[in-house]
Amino acid sequence: MKKILLSAVFIALTGCVTSESMMRHPDGAEQGAPTPTFAQFNDIPIPERASMDLKQTLLFGGQKAWFGRLVFTVPHSVNGMFDFYMAEMPKFGWKELTVVRSKVSVMSFSSKNRFATIQIEQDMVNGATVSFTVSPESVAQAKPK
Repeated sequence: MKKILLSAVFIALTGCVTSESMMRHPDGAEQGAPTPTFAQFNDIPIPERASMDLKQTLLFGGQKAWFGRLVFTVPHSVNGMFDFYMAEMPKFGWKELTVVRSKVSVMSFSSKNRFATIQIEQDMVNGATVSFTVSPESVAQAKPK
């Protein structure tokens, strides 16, 4: 019985050992994987120490013509992020359409022929999760020139 118990403990402990290829790098990127960057987003404010969630992010286009969903976590409070976006979005040329400050805050902005919806909610581990959804203006809604 003792041998079986010791064998089970040994197997359980060897399952906890990690190899170099399994370890996370200090910058949070897996070995050999490119580090996500916010450099392509020069038309929206990105808070300091933001960490992109690649599993939930889906983007198309580039520079000022990008659209899709950008999701990241930040080590800041929901209220801090709400205040940040209320202050910073106009500096990037975005006009406030509507805002709701609550447990899950939602903000909508427009800029030229694009719309942005920002959803901010608490993340128990990282502080806050910010979901940015940007889309072009619908052709049916576009005003004649």
